[in-house]
Amino acid sequence: MIQATIELDKALALRRKGTLLVDVRTPAEFAETSIPGAVNVPLFSDAERARIGTLYRQQGKNVARKVGIELVAPKIPQLLEQIEAARQGHPGPVILFCWRGGMRSLALTSFCNLAGIAARQLVGGHKAFRKHVCACFETKDWPPIYVLRGLTGVGKTRVLQVLEQQGYPTIDLEGLANHRGSAFGALGLQPQPAQKYFEALLWDRLDQLREANYLVTEGESLHIGRLLVPKLFHQAMQEQTSLWLTASLETRARVILEDYPALDQLREQFEAPIRALKERLGKQVVAELLDLLEAGDWQSLVRELMIRYYDPLYLHTLPEQRLEIGLEPFVEGVARVARALDRLTGAADT
Repeated sequence: MIQATIELDKALALRRKGTLLVDVRTPAEFAETSIPGAVNVPLFSDAERARIGTLYRQQGKNVARKVGIELVAPKIPQLLEQIEAARQGHPGPVILFCWRGGMRSLALTSFCNLAGIAARQLVGGHKAFRKHVCACFETKDWPPIYVLRGLTGVGKTRVLQVLEQQGYPTIDLEGLANHRGSAFGALGLQPQPAQKYFEALLWDRLDQLREANYLVTEGESLHIGRLLVPKLFHQAMQEQTSLWLTASLETRARVILEDYPALDQLREQFEAPIRALKERLGKQVVAELLDLLEAGDWQSLVRELMIRYYDPLYLHTLPEQRLEIGLEPFVEGVARVARALDRLTGAADT
């Protein structure tokens, strides 16, 4: 069999140039985490891998390998067709990986090369990549991180998105986490990624911005929904002067209502998060909020949630080192934010 391997650092360098990475692990393994941008061409289904694992434990390696070959052999043409289709438009050899650079990726790499598809097996597999990601977040090896903060509904995410369009080095943590970062932040969105994949996505964005002199992100607690922001990265988010964005209560309520479309269809999903506020707000206030929910009075509900819950919560953590910037009207407000960033980072002097 043809054996062609590639080390992780070289594989990641080729990845930046657009080389295709193929994850040959099962759909369940791929769903938990992978190298961002990789496509899944599983050698085994989840059930097949479980069966082979059981055989390995009960009857030994040779029996497990024989059954594995029997399962894979009929699939080889289809697997090669999938890889051939996926590699269109991607330069360089296809890079294949499994969990730790074992038999699965070795076998499919060999079949690819035999079929005339230039391919390399990633040494160490996904396990090596995961170790690389963990190492990234074990030291504060990032440029200064400037954070957009402000009361709920001020439009921090919107500002961040406009800044990205204008070429600023932004990191949208809520976008990566698929969560709006509040008690109601998951409503109307698809499920969050697994923790390991969230970290891989954050690593990927940092890798894209590796030449940046500074980073811009939005203020978040340590947890975004059920996901945990890497602790050292979160600590680094507290070190620079914050940009405290302001807008009227009316504007903030409008922004929130725009960020939660089709509210009437989500009404039942709001009830549990509101009830969970009973310990902080008290039984009577929660009952009033539930009455507004039942009536479909979204404007009043949003205002009351901000006045009674969100504003006191965020004002309690108002950063000492902050630069206050009004966001109204929005276009001019974003321009003020951009100028402030240029001054803070020295870009205005270049």
